[in-house]
This record gives sequence, structure tokens and C-alpha cells, in this order.
Amino acid sequence: QVQLVESGGGLVQPGGSLRLSCAASGIIFRINVMGWYRQAPGKQRELVATISRGGSTDYADSVKGRFTISRDNAKNTVYLQMNSLKPEDTAVYYCNRFLANWGTLSYWGQGTQVTVSS
Repeated sequence: QVQLVESGGGLVQPGGSLRLSCAASGIIFRINVMGWYRQAPGKQRELVATISRGGSTDYADSVKGRFTISRDNAKNTVYLQMNSLKPEDTAVYYCNRFLANWGTLSYWGQGTQVTVSS
């Protein structure tokens, strides 16, 4: 059974921090590169960060140096530590496996809302 459960979002002031968590079903987590994505109001979903099973990471330029993706393979969980948050980081954040054609993924979790505002 496919399961993706994101948590940890909330309202934070500019410059603040949040840590997102995503519990993924084992079949997704064990064999895949995992990614965090986000979708702001009126915009398309975008890729934020990826992490391989071995821990290699990659980031969108807009978050590089501020966000850190990590994973706990024993817990089937992926995290996103977000520091120095900006209003433009406001979005619903999702995790999922990463594919080159990730736009065709049909299953997504409910996401977690991150709002950066003073």
C-alpha cells in the first residue's frame, strides 16, 4: 500500500525555521531516491530537494544553503530542515519518490502547509 504522510508545517516569521517530516511506506522508501516538492498558490508544483538511499543530496537553487534534506532508512522517513525562511517559501510541501519524469507521479500525500509571514 502506497503511503506518504507529511507533517511539521506551520506559520513562521521570516528568518525562522521549520523541520518537515515524511513517513513513507516501505515499498516507496527502500528502492527510491526521495524528494521534497512544493506548490505555492497559483503555481505549478516544483522540486525542492532530493536524497538518494546512500545520502547524496541535491537542491533547487532557490533553497540551496538554507534547506537540508535527510533520511532515516530504518524509519522510512525523510526530513526537510528549513532555515532562514522567506515569504516566497510559502507553499504546501509534499514528499514522494523522485523520478526524472516526476510530473507523471499519480499518488501524492496530503502535504503540509508552510506559511512564512510576519
